[in-house]
Amino acid sequence: MSTEEKARYDLAICERLEALIAERDFKVVHTYLPMGTEINITPLIKKLLSKGVTVVTPKALKGRKMENLILRSLSELEAGIYGTQHPSNSSEFTGEFDLFIIPGLAFDVNKNRLGYGSGYYDTFLKTQAKAFKLGICYPFQIIDKVPTEEHDITLDKLYY
Repeated sequence: MSTEEKARYDLAICERLEALIAERDFKVVHTYLPMGTEINITPLIKKLLSKGVTVVTPKALKGRKMENLILRSLSELEAGIYGTQHPSNSSEFTGEFDLFIIPGLAFDVNKNRLGYGSGYYDTFLKTQAKAFKLGICYPFQIIDKVPTEEHDITLDKLYY
């Protein structure tokens, strides 16, 4: 996909996500900070921060664990493991989540996700039964069936 096509697609996904968040009145959103060729949801994150939505982003730790840090500004980030970024000088969020926005390598029609192989999301999502789990991807990332394991968590919805 061209750079222009990717930018248009990313913006359309951000608009759909923003509408969903407003429609369901989500107050606490857990989201990734985009890296590489992932869908760039930075415009959405900026809007959520400006509207007072609590935005929480993951910090990957050893042992398939995540620390969930409150994001206050996109200008206050530091490098993490695996090329990730996370908020610097932030506090951990320990409350209830309304929505998880989750990237992946591939997804299938049954809302299963193939991640990057470390199991961070699946391990954490097991503890988040009430939160809405939304995978986002490009249409070419949808396949008939991704390989699944017993610990994998099925998502509630996919946007592509």
